Amino acid sequence: MKVALFVPCYIDQFYPQVAVATLQLLQKLGVAAHFPAQQTCCGQPLANSGCEREALPIYRHFVETFSDYDYVVAPSGSCVYHVRKHFDKLDQTAEVQHVRAAAYDLIDFITNVLGVTELPGAFPHKVGLHLSCHGQRGLHQANESEMTPVRDGQLRRLLASLDGLELTELTRNDECCGFGGTFCVSEAGISARMGQDRVADHVRNGTQVLTGSDMSCLMHLEGIVRRANMPIKVMHAAEILNGLTP
Repeated sequence: MKVALFVPCYIDQFYPQVAVATLQLLQKLGVAAHFPAQQTCCGQPLANSGCEREALPIYRHFVETFSDYDYVVAPSGSCVYHVRKHFDKLDQTAEVQHVRAAAYDLIDFITNVLGVTELPGAFPHKVGLHLSCHGQRGLHQANESEMTPVRDGQLRRLLASLDGLELTELTRNDECCGFGGTFCVSEAGISARMGQDRVADHVRNGTQVLTGSDMSCLMHLEGIVRRANMPIKVMHAAEILNGLTP
């Protein structure tokens, strides 16, 4: 199995420790992932800004970079969703279709490709899980509250398997955090208020560590937590799962 690690732009620039944790976690699970040095952006920021035509060369470069791999794994559901759904703007060559199908969010890859549903180790904290819109409703990694009251999903099950970890039961389990890529720039006031509402739900219900599988959402929430000096630590799920104690 030939696996490539795709590191999104904001993780590369602001949260490199998440990329390192992802690579190390894959290694612990028996996957020797390769990091193609020529990789760049997936093109999502341009597309979100209405400039998808200008993003097409980026899409083509992405395909050229990753077409020789069986799987392309990224610690970001939004980037993976973009590759799977928006690369339909390219001519659907065999290479393009392969890369679209080969793109996997880290948690999706661990559970559905590797077949890992629980992990040994302890994380004795009360953990609040943020479900990103792209991961939940785009990649179907968790149940949707408008469809069922049952709270279930890939990352929720992995976290629940850890010794000492208590999952926070949020009042509004899968509400958007308001990040939305360039939405947080074009509609900053609305975006910030949505994020404040999300964080308040975690504070109200006793979250000690706020996690998720999409660092872009977590970046938005962490900014709100830091500005308000709230007693919550924000960690990507890869950091938790990679740093487990026996």
